[in-house]
Amino acid sequence: MSLSLYTDFTPKANHDSIIQVGPLRFTVLTPRLIRMEFNPTENFEDRASQVFWYRKQAAVSYTKSETKDKVTIQTSHLNLTCDVERSVHSFHDLQIQLKKSGFIWHYGQENNTNLGGTVRTLDNVNGAISLDPGLVSSTGWSVVDDSHSLVFREDGWLVPRNAHPAAKDLYFFGYGRDFTACVQDFQKISGQVPLLPRFTLGNWWSRYWPYTQEELIALMDDFSERQVPLSVCIIDMDWHIVETGNESSGWTGYTWNPKMFPEPKKFLDELNNRGLKKALNLHPAAGVYPHEMQYKAMAEQLNMDPLSEEPVPFQISDPDFSDAYFNILHHPLEEMGVDFWWIDWQQGTKTEIEALDPLYWLNHLHFYDIARNGEKRPFIFSRYAGLGSHRYPIGFSGDTMVTWEMLQFLPYFTATAANVGYGWWSHDIGGHMGGIEEAELYLRWVQYGVFSPILRVHSTNNPYHERRPWGFDAQTEAYASAAFQLRHALIPYIYTAAWQNYKNGILPIRPMYHIHPDEIDAYQYPNEYTFGSELIACPFTTPRDPETRLSRQVIWLPEGDWFDFTIGEYYEGGGWYAFYGGLDQIPVFAKAGAIVPLAASTGTNSVDLPKSLTIHVFPGADNTYQFYEDDGETNDYKHGIYATREMSQIQHENKTQFLIRPISGDSSFLPPERTCSVIFHALLPPESLKTEVDGHEFSGSYEYNKDKHQLVVKNLPYASSSELSIEIIASEPGFYRKDLRYDNINTMLKVFKLNSYTKQQLAIQLNDLVLNPLLLVPYADRMKHSHLLALAETLMGKQRLKISDDPDTAYQSLVNKILHL
Repeated sequence: MSLSLYTDFTPKANHDSIIQVGPLRFTVLTPRLIRMEFNPTENFEDRASQVFWYRKQAAVSYTKSETKDKVTIQTSHLNLTCDVERSVHSFHDLQIQLKKSGFIWHYGQENNTNLGGTVRTLDNVNGAISLDPGLVSSTGWSVVDDSHSLVFREDGWLVPRNAHPAAKDLYFFGYGRDFTACVQDFQKISGQVPLLPRFTLGNWWSRYWPYTQEELIALMDDFSERQVPLSVCIIDMDWHIVETGNESSGWTGYTWNPKMFPEPKKFLDELNNRGLKKALNLHPAAGVYPHEMQYKAMAEQLNMDPLSEEPVPFQISDPDFSDAYFNILHHPLEEMGVDFWWIDWQQGTKTEIEALDPLYWLNHLHFYDIARNGEKRPFIFSRYAGLGSHRYPIGFSGDTMVTWEMLQFLPYFTATAANVGYGWWSHDIGGHMGGIEEAELYLRWVQYGVFSPILRVHSTNNPYHERRPWGFDAQTEAYASAAFQLRHALIPYIYTAAWQNYKNGILPIRPMYHIHPDEIDAYQYPNEYTFGSELIACPFTTPRDPETRLSRQVIWLPEGDWFDFTIGEYYEGGGWYAFYGGLDQIPVFAKAGAIVPLAASTGTNSVDLPKSLTIHVFPGADNTYQFYEDDGETNDYKHGIYATREMSQIQHENKTQFLIRPISGDSSFLPPERTCSVIFHALLPPESLKTEVDGHEFSGSYEYNKDKHQLVVKNLPYASSSELSIEIIASEPGFYRKDLRYDNINTMLKVFKLNSYTKQQLAIQLNDLVLNPLLLVPYADRMKHSHLLALAETLMGKQRLKISDDPDTAYQSLVNKILHL
């Protein structure tokens, strides 16, 4: 057998961390994570389970005491007690106290405060659904029952446990509200999130449609000519024969369809020449039928008579079948040029091995098979198969509906998956099927996709579904194309976030309560989330109001200073805003001091390390940002072949210093000549500017835009070994803060569907309205509720109490407030 199986587990815990008392065994894995086992035979399990691979951790300081009838274990955070004498058939009177909060968990207790995790699939979903439990809760605990998971043999194959029917294997997570540490420690025990190849972070094209190779190449050229960059082209199931002439439905296939792809090698080469990675759709459940080119080899490999023409059944739980499955069906296609597989498994949860889910095993085997030569960086593209799936990104969320309700659910769904360490969901951007296709909905899906883990457009084979930016109207094309271009520009920033995920277990997209666990407001708006270390996002997910012609989004900004990422406008934190925007706007905010490196646009599909960077710098706080780069595709980064570069800014009174340190690490793979431009946002007019390279003054070009309050320092040398310093002396301390209400009201009045005389009167009275929003009341009978709400919420600005995301409820609240005043 030549299967690539993983065997580098360290599942047996440190001996000093184990406390066994008869049929009870407790393992202190961290000060806040305890494994709790009960087995009447005292035959405890030390092999790696499907979820937990690395129980051997550094010894933890704890105390224990044992009496005839009681065992007590204390760590710095937890106090565990259990009745030993009466723990005959199961744990008896087992409880754990969280020392900081005083909360006491009792064995068997339901967790009604769990903050959620994720689910296997969103197939056929149209809006919000319940999620499986996560590892965190508002009361600070969770329990993972690992009693029935399979375990790995020494050769890396899964087998059932040899456990007593009453045996229990539980993991207690008692992290309080330190949600980040909880997820980090889970990854230490279960395994790291691998670093994704760089190309996965670009734009993916996918559509279930019977393209010919000429049509698909022409489509890729259309994207290129319109300067809409792509990094991946997925060929859905029509790449293979679907009209089989036998009992096979045609969903499973491994033989190129000669009518559609007469020259598959040439086709794959042409995609490769255009800078695109290639993936094929895979539905393996039906096995291999005699119409397949590989049938004879498969049958003979598995000791079947090819002349019988009996189908080779799919048996992924059989090592012999799995060996042939990869070597005969997949490796030749990969040698032809296929870069990865879309594992589209939808056919149940059972195999010949009891309790082995075929989805889990497909994900595991495919992940390690793609890495078999040790050079190619592994990842898969498949549905979620339960806890531990974070080790096998990327997740395919399934066939969702084309509706606003579905779009509105996705930001919450994606961010909440961080509660089980699952950070790389890929959704069918635009929706998969059904619903009503409309330009605005498509655009908002794409804009959300920019600030989601993976941007992959997709739809079913209905001619009335459209995923090309130019398939609607000129305005949609312009805004959607800009969004696709922004996504490729963001790759350096997202890739650095992916590195942090691999290195430190910090996911790029997290709920706001991960960052502000003690703020009640952080739990109250689920569609807002972090995007890397410097940004928070809350994209528009509801349609524009027909009267205001604007979208509305409720956002919460934590204490501190915040800036609109795209235009640099200032927002005071510590409250709620109703944010109104046009079709070209995406509510994304940079924290005070944020440093965000973007790739300069090249107008191509390239995701190579950029030769030119544009670094966005926001004021308000000192900050240090570690920028990460490597070759993007191989495993060399695991051997120290990568580069980090520290970027920092220090602000003191009216002086700002921005510093880029020399590369730390290996720079051999970096472009030899690079430049960068630095954009300083919300900057007061500069009185002086000094730029130095390695301590020597550099005479570069710069431009200060008085309207945008941006200073752009252009075309600076970005050599790996050089240190770059920019010192700015502004006209006065601080940064540019403007009362946005005037500009925002004027913008609203321009786009409102409202009588022009009324608009004019409002504009004339604007100064008074800013001072006293109650002056809007006399206009109430001359405008729609949505007009009045938009004007009032904009005039009132930041609110201390949460604003309703439902406009009707918000309007009624506004009326009640006016009546009260």
